Amino acid sequence: MPKKKHARFAENATFTHLFQLSFDDIQRGFSLKGKWTEFFGNDKPIILELGCGKGEYIVALSEHYPEKNFIGIDIKGARMWRGAKTTFENNVKNAAFVRTRIDQIEGLFGENEVDGIWITFPDPQPAKERKRLTSPMFVNRYRKFLKPGSIIHLKTDNPDFFNYTLSTIQKEGYELLFHTFDLYNSNLEDDVMLTQTHYEKIFLDQGVPIKYLRFRI
Repeated sequence: MPKKKHARFAENATFTHLFQLSFDDIQRGFSLKGKWTEFFGNDKPIILELGCGKGEYIVALSEHYPEKNFIGIDIKGARMWRGAKTTFENNVKNAAFVRTRIDQIEGLFGENEVDGIWITFPDPQPAKERKRLTSPMFVNRYRKFLKPGSIIHLKTDNPDFFNYTLSTIQKEGYELLFHTFDLYNSNLEDDVMLTQTHYEKIFLDQGVPIKYLRFRI
């Protein structure tokens, strides 16, 4: 393992707002499932970012909305280190991170515990539709902990993934609230414009349009 990555993993272990959970840890029962109010010390709305990468959205949203709590979930610890370190250094109290596989997400949250989800530039899983984070299989997992009326946001550069999600929303009877095939030429002005992820900047530099949608289940 490269020294830089090893150092980041070691520092991750010192952050009290970063939880690193194996499959077995979750199967034994995660202590904060249904009890995230105890961690944050309040009952403010909880928003998730799935596949949070370096945590750009968690950092931006948590600083912009102190009246909400934010949790980033990803399996890549070396990437997650950046967001965890920034929120630690800035003494951000309404942000947390969980390093685990997203397909274990049902073991992290209790019924009606989460108020919304951001999915930012996920793996498009070109050969495995059911593993896409907007597939019916995953959305049914989200149902188990989302409050009624919660919104799911998707940002992606991948047209096939985006079209698949639009099709799924229609087939499953979800409520499509907004969509655009070119976010930065859409005149939209809201939370989605707060920040850009590392990969988003790369795509934009390459001239790739960013797709965005939001829906309710």
